[in-house]
Amino acid sequence: MSDKTYNVLFLCTGNTSRSIMSEALLATLGRGRFKTFSAGSQPSGKVNPFAIEQVKKTGYDLSNLRSKSWDEFAEAGAPRMDFIITVCDQAAGEVCPLWPGHPSSAHWGFYDPAAVDGPDEKKRAAFEQVFRQIQYRVEAFLDVPLQELDDAAIRAALRSVGDIDVASIGAA
Repeated sequence: MSDKTYNVLFLCTGNTSRSIMSEALLATLGRGRFKTFSAGSQPSGKVNPFAIEQVKKTGYDLSNLRSKSWDEFAEAGAPRMDFIITVCDQAAGEVCPLWPGHPSSAHWGFYDPAAVDGPDEKKRAAFEQVFRQIQYRVEAFLDVPLQELDDAAIRAALRSVGDIDVASIGAA
C-alpha cells in the first residue's frame, strides 16, 4: 500500500458551501490520505454559516476555512493537485485555469443549499441533505484503490463517483 498523500481541490463558483463541505469531509474521512482545498471562480469572501455548522460535525479545523479564488491554486508555488473536482454545475461549465501537472478532474454536481429560501430550519435541512450527499460520494471515492490503478482507471473511477445518483440521499 502506498503512503502517497493526494492533493484535492474542490471547486464551486462562490466557494461558500458545497466546496467547503467537500474539503472538510474528504480531509477528515480520508484520515491523512488527502490534503484538501477548496476555491471558487468568483469567491464571495465568506463561508456560509450553515456550511460551517455541517463542517463542525467532521471535527475539521474551522480556521482552515475561507472563501478564496481558484487563481491561488494556479500560481507558481501553489500545491500541485492530483484531483480537481467541481461540485456545482456553473463552475463545471466555466473555463478553469491551467492546473500544473494536469490533474485528474471530474464533476460531482450537487444542488445549491444556499439558494434555499425560507426559515432557518428549511435552510439547515437543505445543508444537511447536501452534506450527506457529499459524504456519500466521498465515501465512494475513498473505496477507490488509487495506488493500484493507472491514470486512465483513476480518471474513470473519479468520474463514476460523480455519476452516483445522490438525489434521494438525506431527503426528508
